[in-house]
Amino acid sequence: MDIKIQSSFLPQNDPEAAIGFYRDILGFEVRNDVGKGGMRWITVGPPNQPDTSVVLHPPEASPGITDDERRMIAEMMAKGTFAMLVLTTDDVDGAFDQIQDRGGEVVQEPTDQPYGLRDCAFRDPSGNLVRLNQS
Repeated sequence: MDIKIQSSFLPQNDPEAAIGFYRDILGFEVRNDVGKGGMRWITVGPPNQPDTSVVLHPPEASPGITDDERRMIAEMMAKGTFAMLVLTTDDVDGAFDQIQDRGGEVVQEPTDQPYGLRDCAFRDPSGNLVRLNQS
């Protein structure tokens, strides 16, 4: 069996800010941008991984979600505790400097973790935690 990750979904509540972060700060390419009823789904990904994407979606568009769940998701996004994306790079310190210089909201500077990983973290405009690991 050969199973690969094609895409994952992260919530966004401001499409233009999301594009600004993923395209202009992280350097991802925008692969698709579709809208319906005032909502937008934006597909982004790193240029060196054309087969792997992140779909930035409006959380209120999830089928079957209740109003209480929508409120809970909005509260968790505002606190930055709802979703996370983990990326990897061969130069976490250099990438950190570039992302910080481009205006990324720093959550954690590059740190050697006790479990053997060096990483840093940023928060995207919708509150999602974006961790960057040294490969």
